[in-house]
Formats: sequence, C-alpha cells, structure tokens
Amino acid sequence: MPGVLIAEDDEDIALILTRLLKRAGYTVQHAPDGQRAFELAVAGRPDVVLTDLGMPRMDGLELTRAIREHPELRDTPIVMLSGHLHPGDNGPVRTGVCVVLLKPCPNDKLREVVNDLAELGAHGHSGADSGCPARWPVSA
Repeated sequence: MPGVLIAEDDEDIALILTRLLKRAGYTVQHAPDGQRAFELAVAGRPDVVLTDLGMPRMDGLELTRAIREHPELRDTPIVMLSGHLHPGDNGPVRTGVCVVLLKPCPNDKLREVVNDLAELGAHGHSGADSGCPARWPVSA
C-alpha cells in the first residue's frame, strides 16, 4: 500500500484526512507539526506528503524546503492543503510543492490529487522536464 504522511496541527482535520485516505487504501502517518513530519519522512519515506501551511515548529514551506534539500526525499510528491493562501501566491510552487489545494477541499478532489501523485511517484521538481505537475490552485 502506498504511504501518505499528513502534516497537520489541527487534530480534527488530521483525523478526517486520515480516515479519508485510509478508506482510499493508503497507509497513513500523522505529524502535528512540520518538524515531526520531517522526522517521520526521513524514517519512513512516504510516497506522498500532504502538508498544511501554518504549523508550529516548522511550517509547510519550511517542511517542503527540508524535504527538497534531503537527498533521499527530494523527489517526494508534496501536496499543500491550506486555508491561509490567496490565489496567485506562488510561494508553495516555487518552494517545490506539486499541488496546492485550498481548504475546504472536496474529498473526491483530495483523493484524486493524492492518487495522481502516488501513481506518478518520485519525480524532479525543477525545470521543464521535471515531471512535476506544479498546479496552483487546483479548482474543485
């Protein structure tokens, strides 16, 4: 089973995301902050990382940078799910996020994006031939 690491500080949202992705057939790990998410990513090598933007100890952009700088994680697909971004804010994509979704995001759209990235697998995140979809934002 493909594995998804969820970095989300809101326990209620994390529980909903965990249930949704487990029902879709994923093995799911949850971290309540970016630092713990990075530690779990290094230890477990998830197939996809799903991160919030605003979190304690390391926010979603810092987590993305840390993953992109790690030699064994740099090609991991990353989805940012946030309610704190505004359309046109290219910070997440410039940092290396593959897809940005705005909260609230329909469950079927979230499943579709995670499935697409899990199928795509590890891929580069810079240059025209990177393979990264780099979509922002994905509409519902």
